[in-house]
Amino acid sequence: VRLQVQNVEKPLYRGTFHCFQSIIKQESAFGLYKGIGSPMMGLTFINALVFGVQGNTLRALGKDTPLNQFLAGSAAGAIQCIICCPMELAKTRMQLQGTGEYKLKMKNYKNSLDCLIKIYRKEGLRGINRGMVSTFIRETPSFGFYFLTYDCMTRYLGCEAEDSYVIPKLLFSGGMSGIVSWLSTYPVDVIKSRLQADGVGGITQYNGILDCVRKSYHEEGWRVFTRGLTSTLLRAFPVNAATFATVTVFLMYMRSDDNLRECEPGPVIQQPSSL
Repeated sequence: VRLQVQNVEKPLYRGTFHCFQSIIKQESAFGLYKGIGSPMMGLTFINALVFGVQGNTLRALGKDTPLNQFLAGSAAGAIQCIICCPMELAKTRMQLQGTGEYKLKMKNYKNSLDCLIKIYRKEGLRGINRGMVSTFIRETPSFGFYFLTYDCMTRYLGCEAEDSYVIPKLLFSGGMSGIVSWLSTYPVDVIKSRLQADGVGGITQYNGILDCVRKSYHEEGWRVFTRGLTSTLLRAFPVNAATFATVTVFLMYMRSDDNLRECEPGPVIQQPSSL
């Protein structure tokens, strides 16, 4: 977020590693965890929605085909936007609060919940849903590629339940799924972050998505749409590796042999919806 929204004329950070160093030096290690309250509150519900909707949509579509995997994932991505957008708005505002300050001179928000409450009181529902359209444009195809990649990777690697290397294979498949999903829509994420950060400090720059795209490209060129990509991919692999592997193994463990026999036969471990 810091890299995506920084002023190109007066950049604070030269890259991912310099940003990491600067935050620790200027704001202490706690600076790396600004805005953590929002994901802690929202990610549980988001993952529940995503895997639940994806699984039920795939069953409703009938056949487990690559196209249906993409469509089911896209449906899940679209629905979870109702939680994802306000959560990321609060996270973005909290992460930008007190940039470069060891002790905050002026603290606008006490925590993520306080942030959303104050935005709601000032701007109403429209305020806490700032960036909803860009979030929808990002999440819908992103989750389609997310589940499609995981399904293809697990099939290609031959993830069998009795395989002694099944966990590393699931971790690798999940990690690659996260990377592909972010690469597929990352430029939209840059725009979303800029829209949600717009107005911080009392200055509003953009009138909407197209205006943000036009101004950002005019001022910084095409490279603006890759800002922060390195740190995003470094995060995406371990996070999604853990998520997919945990869900898959947990469902395998919780479902009895009788329940597994009722599902489609075959040794390949597909994503949780197909188990």
